[in-house]
Amino acid sequence: MNNDFYNQGLAKAREKDYAGAIAQFTYAIQQTPYYPEAYLQRGLAYYDSGAILQAVADYTEVLKLNSESVEAYYCRALARVALKNLPGALEDIEQAIRRNINYAPAHNLRGTVRRKQGYIQDAIASFKQAAELYLQQKDTNNCRLCLQRIKQLQSPAKPVTESVSSPSVPLKSVNEYFTQLLDKAEQGDTKEAIADLNWILQADPQDAQAYCCRGVVRCKMGNYREAIADFNQALQLNFHDVAVYRNRGKARSLLGDYQGAIADFHQAIKIQPEDALVYIARGNTYRAMGNYLGAIQDYAKALQIQPNNAQAYYHRGIAYTCLEEMQNAVEDYQKAASIFCEQADWENYQQVLDSLKQIQSSVPEYKTQKSNLLRQKLLRLVGGHWEIAQRMIEQKQDYYPGMSQEWYWQKVIDELESDRW
Repeated sequence: MNNDFYNQGLAKAREKDYAGAIAQFTYAIQQTPYYPEAYLQRGLAYYDSGAILQAVADYTEVLKLNSESVEAYYCRALARVALKNLPGALEDIEQAIRRNINYAPAHNLRGTVRRKQGYIQDAIASFKQAAELYLQQKDTNNCRLCLQRIKQLQSPAKPVTESVSSPSVPLKSVNEYFTQLLDKAEQGDTKEAIADLNWILQADPQDAQAYCCRGVVRCKMGNYREAIADFNQALQLNFHDVAVYRNRGKARSLLGDYQGAIADFHQAIKIQPEDALVYIARGNTYRAMGNYLGAIQDYAKALQIQPNNAQAYYHRGIAYTCLEEMQNAVEDYQKAASIFCEQADWENYQQVLDSLKQIQSSVPEYKTQKSNLLRQKLLRLVGGHWEIAQRMIEQKQDYYPGMSQEWYWQKVIDELESDRW
């Protein structure tokens, strides 16, 4: 009979007849005094009807009968927040989390309490934990709400105050979370990173930073067109961050859209003139276009900003190799190898050593043979664009047939140098 009263109470609660629900749960409790579920549901009915103190009393009864009830601790914490008893609410929340660390609503409520108490960074950490748990549970609406709360707390307009006695809780901001996903992708877990980002975007389709992050991961996977689509979406949502233009430029360059890539890198430099990564990326595109001198200038600029950037030395070494300035290439490779060694980056270290070994044996030859010196000089005069030099050489061959290759090269060099005066 008590189950009938209990079920009737649930039905009335669903109909928002809280007074009727309370009466039915009371009958059930009278029939069976040790009935924690009835106390819990009557507490919820009291809470929804505005009788907060009676709700707290019922949740306390539940915990007397079942001290492991996570839901009772959570519901009593919620009621205590309504009564502005924040210390009592926090104590109940900690009890709930201790019994079920994956109970997302408790982490969410903890974020609210810590925000009210002025512990902003701790609140962000709790909301982030809740968002991750909601994400795992595919609860997109609550995940989105948590992310919105994080963004609000991180807004510059929000005064951020932290008590000296604030507990040491590691900050797990949105930026750190995206960094963790990128690290995960860097370690090879690209599918898992994409899955997490897809859920974030389902929870909040307006999260421009998530689009940018997914674009970066897609680039690592070689899905350049999809990556560009993500970067475009981030820009449409007014996320004009240097990372969007830099990475979209890389994707465009890898698809052969060099002009589009250069335009993106120019825009990135306007936003952040001291970003060495942009200059390296633009240098790589210039090199792919055959503009070796332009590439070398960009690598040099990157090294002005970051004197120990091994990638800049390595790529400049490649550009010097394309210009057949082998001694300069060797010096840059050696510098890159030294830095990679100091960083214990053995994969890149070995790659540089392989490049170094490939050309070291040929350096004396380039120093002694006149033909190669002439070719190097000619490349310089045409800005590193060998196709220009080739056309001029072919013209001379038409006018002066039967001459040696070095003769044609010297003829073109003389002509170019005379035009410069």
